[in-house]
Amino acid sequence: MEHVPPPAEELALLDRELVRLDARRLQLLHRRAWLLTVLRPPAAPAGFPAPPTPPTAGPPPWGPATPAAPAAASRGAQNVLLVLGGLLLTVAAIAFTLFSWGEMGIAGRSVVLAAVTAGALVAPALLLRRGLSATAESLAALALVLTVLDAYALHAVAAPGTDGLRFSAVASAVLAAVWTAYGLGLGRLRLPLPAAVVAGQLPLVLGAWAAGASAPVFGWALLVTAAADVAVALRGRGLAVRITACAGATATGLTALLLGLEQSLSAQGPSAAVGPGALLLAGALVALVGAWRAPKEAAAVAGAVAGLAAVAAVGGVVRAGLPWGWSVPAYLLCGAALAAVVRFRVPQPVARGVLGASAAVVSGAVLWALPVVAAVLLGPISLVTKVWAGAPSGLRDALGASVPWARSTASPVVLVVVAGLLGALYAGRLRTGGEPVVPGAAWRAAAGAGALGLVWAAVLALLAVADVPYAAAVGVELSLVAGLLAVAVRRGTDGAGLTGLVCALVGAVSVGLLALAAEPATPVVSGVLAVLFAGAAARSRVPVVQSVLAGGSVLWAVVVVSAVGASLGWGAAGTAPAVLVVPAVTVLLGARLRVAAVAVAVEAAGACGAVVAVGLAVTDAPYLALVLALCGVLAAYGALRPERRRVAGSTAAVLFVLAAWVRLGAWDVSAPEAYTLPASVAAFGVGYLRRRRDASASSWVAYGPALSMTMVPSLVAAWGDAHWLRPLLLGVAALVVTLAGARRRLRAPLVLGATVLALDGLHELAPQVVQVFDALPRWAPPALAGLVLLAVGATYEQRLRDARRLRDAVGRMR
Repeated sequence: MEHVPPPAEELALLDRELVRLDARRLQLLHRRAWLLTVLRPPAAPAGFPAPPTPPTAGPPPWGPATPAAPAAASRGAQNVLLVLGGLLLTVAAIAFTLFSWGEMGIAGRSVVLAAVTAGALVAPALLLRRGLSATAESLAALALVLTVLDAYALHAVAAPGTDGLRFSAVASAVLAAVWTAYGLGLGRLRLPLPAAVVAGQLPLVLGAWAAGASAPVFGWALLVTAAADVAVALRGRGLAVRITACAGATATGLTALLLGLEQSLSAQGPSAAVGPGALLLAGALVALVGAWRAPKEAAAVAGAVAGLAAVAAVGGVVRAGLPWGWSVPAYLLCGAALAAVVRFRVPQPVARGVLGASAAVVSGAVLWALPVVAAVLLGPISLVTKVWAGAPSGLRDALGASVPWARSTASPVVLVVVAGLLGALYAGRLRTGGEPVVPGAAWRAAAGAGALGLVWAAVLALLAVADVPYAAAVGVELSLVAGLLAVAVRRGTDGAGLTGLVCALVGAVSVGLLALAAEPATPVVSGVLAVLFAGAAARSRVPVVQSVLAGGSVLWAVVVVSAVGASLGWGAAGTAPAVLVVPAVTVLLGARLRVAAVAVAVEAAGACGAVVAVGLAVTDAPYLALVLALCGVLAAYGALRPERRRVAGSTAAVLFVLAAWVRLGAWDVSAPEAYTLPASVAAFGVGYLRRRRDASASSWVAYGPALSMTMVPSLVAAWGDAHWLRPLLLGVAALVVTLAGARRRLRAPLVLGATVLALDGLHELAPQVVQVFDALPRWAPPALAGLVLLAVGATYEQRLRDARRLRDAVGRMR
């Protein structure tokens, strides 16, 4: 048996065990503190012997040791204290110089400033010798601030009449030299050299400002400063110096380039643009020198800046001697010339940056030229409201777009030049380092596709800029569509093929809209487009392209028939049956085409033509009934094919019903049975066929819609009919349906027939029931109700069993 001590003895055992655990924990903490001290010993001050290395055995393994705080926390607290102390001293020095200066004589002021500044400059050297680098950095920062205050005091006392900007320029230069020498002398300090770089940004800029220099001189001052920053960034000592120099070079260099660009754009002649151009070229050279030895990312950015500055320099001089409309081609040619950088031995990141600048210039030029192309493509939409108003004299009159044509004369040239560049990229003519500039087949295919699209856009822009005659414009656009279709057929689904297909579709729609201006042009252009699309579809071997082209051919055929009907004066309703000729042909073709995708596209386009025919006939009921019936015939013919049977069969039934309804409406037939009986018969036939294929199908699904479609509207009409014939026929029909449902054990006919029969009987017997209740004394109805309740209560259990049997019997029905 297990011994269980008494509670008092067990409590004493637990207390002794807890004391032993606390002692063990204290030993482990002491050992951990000693290990931290060994692994991270504190830095020993210079000039003092290092503490003796502890013996290898170390202190006793579990002996007591003093815990040491982590060195990182000590350094963090030290830095906070040093920064706060330096800030307080700096604030005190500024307050002394600005507010307490007048309380001392000239000798006292000089002695105080000289002594404090000298002490602040000398102290970091002593502190560095003792290894107190953080303290030395704080005092060095204070010394730099004191030198600035010394310069301020010198101006206020020794040279109060000197111009402030000029004195600041000289003082900043002197401070930059002093701080540079100080930082080089005390190489372990990290702050003086970056501060010298910051001070070096000011002498030339402040000197130009003090001299009232013009914008070009100011730009040159900024550019020389940027060049000095680039030299420091390339040759400077330490990462902080280089980062500061890069930031200064970026700020001053970009400012100088923006000044040069503004002067170049506002120049009134080539001679006036030479000066800003020289500034921009010098800036490009400075950026290029900096990019040559910069890291990859910075080299690419600097190369792009150099390329853009060179384009602005040369292009600005050329632009100044040309009309404003031709300034974009001037910049474009300069940007395209940057591609020649791949012929020289240039570092690859720099070359990619220059090529990026070239791409940016080219993209901007294309965006400038696109509005003209958009006007040619979208302008004919305005002709939809002026169909057959007469052929205009020129293409611009048909566009109806407000485009500054005088400033857009160079749009075709821009698009052709860019297309040539993309063609060179596609052919692999532009190479850097022996490899194509555009790596990968996908990018080269994209370049080829872009070249094709831009050539097409250039021709369209040329038509609008030259304002060619209307007939010539229509002919040229048709020729373009034919050429693009040939490219789409030949190239298939690659980049050029898809671009040709898309451009052909867009161009076909545009020229089709353009043909709406003249009555003879509409059927002719639509017919030519239908033939072109059909021929291209027949020659293509790609199912996707073939499907799109075949569908487009069918749609253009619909336009041809509609235009011919309108031209012959048939009217919209009279043209509708003629339009159905196209869907009839597509139904016949769909059954003979071997490619399923093409067949679906052709039949879908034919269905769109049928919808157009219905829309044309919607204003004339007899024509609409005829068109719907013909559409039903076409759908029924399509239902003969097994793969189309379900969709086409249902569509044919719906179309036949709609045709009958429209015809009845045209004859002013108001009886609901005339509209519902044909649909009910068709629905009943469909349900009967389904029950034959699937005996387990519910009667509600098979016969419910057919019965409800006729009996419910007839019941509603019978309740509002004052004659006896409709209620009688409805009652007889409901009785037949109920008996048939009971005989065949079908739930839907039984329930629907019984419900309609009961409601119809109630409608017929309601007047007599009302008369009987009026003839009875007033106490008779309550007495009759009481007798009924007594009878039901006496036979409640039997009636409940009868209701359950009825429910089960109905539930077993289909």
